[in-house]
Parts: sequence; structure tokens; C-alpha cells
Amino acid sequence: MQKPYRLPFSGKTVPDIYLNIGHFLDHFIMLIFAKAAYDAGREFDLSYEEIIAYGAFGFVLFGGMAPVAAQLADKFSRSLLMVIFHFGIGLAAIVAGCAQSVWQLAVAIALIGVFAAIYHPVGIAMLIKSNHKIGFRLGVNGVFGNMGVAAAPLITGMLLAHGDWQLCFIFPGIFCLAYGVVFAFALEESDGTVASKKSRPSDAFAPQWRRALAALALSTASGGFIFGAMTFIVPRYFEISMTNLSTSVAMTGLLAAIVFAVASFSQIGVGWLIDRFSPKTILFCVACGQVVFIFLAATYTDLALFAAMLFAMCFVFGQIPTTDTILSRYVPDNWRTKVLSIKFLLNLSIGASVLPICGILMQAGFTMAHLFSLMSAVATLVMLAAIILPHQTSSDRVDIAANKSPVLPK
Repeated sequence: MQKPYRLPFSGKTVPDIYLNIGHFLDHFIMLIFAKAAYDAGREFDLSYEEIIAYGAFGFVLFGGMAPVAAQLADKFSRSLLMVIFHFGIGLAAIVAGCAQSVWQLAVAIALIGVFAAIYHPVGIAMLIKSNHKIGFRLGVNGVFGNMGVAAAPLITGMLLAHGDWQLCFIFPGIFCLAYGVVFAFALEESDGTVASKKSRPSDAFAPQWRRALAALALSTASGGFIFGAMTFIVPRYFEISMTNLSTSVAMTGLLAAIVFAVASFSQIGVGWLIDRFSPKTILFCVACGQVVFIFLAATYTDLALFAAMLFAMCFVFGQIPTTDTILSRYVPDNWRTKVLSIKFLLNLSIGASVLPICGILMQAGFTMAHLFSLMSAVATLVMLAAIILPHQTSSDRVDIAANKSPVLPK
């Protein structure tokens, strides 16, 4: 009997390190434009405020295409989609570097958004297929993604210092293509292991779950706006507010990279605190830190700005494990994928609004300092979310219920 046709690279798995590097590249490629926009704008006779709007659609697609990518992965293969991710994002970056007009650049950035959207629903699903030390492995994977955020301004700044903005897209694009080949050859047959079925978690949501999800929606929306704005604006803000330290784009890029890299590890400390204290309390403290230090960043320059921005980003990154932990305690396992996909889409869609909003405000006369004051005000919504979030006892947590042995009916 003839075997059914099987698509290339389908139904396979890969060691975690390859998926972690993919997470790094996903965020790195998406944020090249943030640092290179000013130089690209000069070539096309556009101000920084004008050209950043052309990248907005790419960030919208980064979030909006995630459900489509998940559906394609379920229909065909997760491993096949991940191969397409690496080659697609690499080719799109090269096309961006070869753009001869601002509209060609906008289309290329949109393509980057389409292919970058594959990673989170597909790559993370591949990562957690094995249920061995999921929390630790997801933590490591998250740090790799954050390192991509940190490396983008650093490497892009170095390329700008020794070349032009086109190289900032072309060199990483070539690397992605080469790594795509490595990833494809690293794929191996899945052992077919499935999760243990000794116990099944309850299908019931935790008490007051609607109120909890409303608080999560508010914190996700406001946090998405703040995170998107900070990661995009900080490199340029350092260039214009640290002139007493350095006028080199490479140096200011390095300082921005240090802020992102060091702050990303705050997730480990916040995660440790969440296991010992109420996530409601932690979320409120994280929100207070955002309000205070983002506002201070709007008023400081040079080394004081660097210190304020470092603390601000620690609290911004610290919100990520807090909200994910809250979700796991209110939402049963069979609903988490659906709720997480909505949370991811909401977060990135709101984050994508940063580009046009900041562009409009800056054209209306707002300065970078004004934008940071606005973000500090938005952070008060995270405080409101923490207040709305209900208190929860251990007996009401669905994650604890899921780990208990099932109670057989009498």
C-alpha cells in the first residue's frame, strides 16, 4: 500500500536551542527599523516623525497574522511553518535593504511582520510539546527573545556607524537564510511522546474569572502600548538626550542594548516573588515602578536618564511573567491556548499603534520627553488593573487543582 504524501519538514521536532535562537531573530529583525528609521528617512527626504508611520503596518501584521499562522500550523505542520519563518523573514529583510522608495520599504517591513508573526503561536507550541520543565524552558526562551530586543539597537547602531541603513537589513537577512538551513537540517523525527493523562484538570474557570480577565485585558492593552513605545523610542531618545556622553549612534545603541539586556532578567526576580506573594500585589508594585521611573526618564538626561530608563524597563519587563501567572491561575488548561492567543494579539496590536500615534503627536509638536510623560500616565491603567484584580486563595486556583489527583465520583 502506497504511503500518503508527506510535506517536507513536517511532523518533526528540534532541540530547544534552535527555537530559542529563532525567538532572538524574531524580535531582532522586527526592531531593526526602530534604529535605522532616522537614516532611512534622510535618504527619502522624510523626518523621523514622518517615516516611522510607514512601519506601522508591519507591526499590525506581526500581531494580526498570528492566528492565521496558528491555523496553518494545525493544518500542515508546525516544523514546516518554522522553516518558512526563517527563510521568509530573512528574504523580507533583504528586500527591505534593497528598497528604492519609501513605499517599497513599507511593503518589505509589512512582509517582515507577516513572517515574524509565525514564531509565537508556532515556535512556542513546539517548545512546550514536551512537558519537561516547561516553566524553566519558557523562561530561557523568553530571555532569548529579550536579547533580540536588546541586540537590535546595538548591532544596528554598529552597522550604521560603518555603513548605511540598507546593510542593517541585508546582513541580518542573510544570516536568517543561513540559519534557516541550519534549522532545517537540525529537525528530527518526533518520538511521538504525548503528555501524561493520569489526571485531567478541571474545565471550570476560577471564581471571579471574568473580573480577572477584565483586569488582564486592561493591563495587557496598556502594557502593550508602553512596551511597544519603550522598545521603539528609547534608542532614538538616547541619541538626542545623551549628547554629553556620546554623539555616536553606535555608543547610544550600546547603552540602549545594555538597558534592554539587563532589564530583561528582572523577569526571573519577579517570577521568584510571584511564587511567594500575591500576583495582585506584585502587579500593583510593578505598575507603580513604571509610573515613577518612566516619568523620571522624561525629565533626566545623560547618566541619570540611563539609570532611570534601566529601572523603568525592569518594571516593564517584570509585568510579563506577572500577567501570565495570573492567567494560569484563573483559566483552565483547555482554554489557555485560546486566551493566550487573544492576549498576544491584543498586546501586539496595541503595541503597533505606537508608531502612528507617536508620529502624529511629534508632528503636532510633542517632544520625546512628552511621549515618556504620556507613557507614565498610561502606566496608571496597569495600577487600575491591579486594583480591579480580585483577591484569590490557594483553593480557588485552577493551576493547583490541575496538579491534584483527580477525585473519582462516588
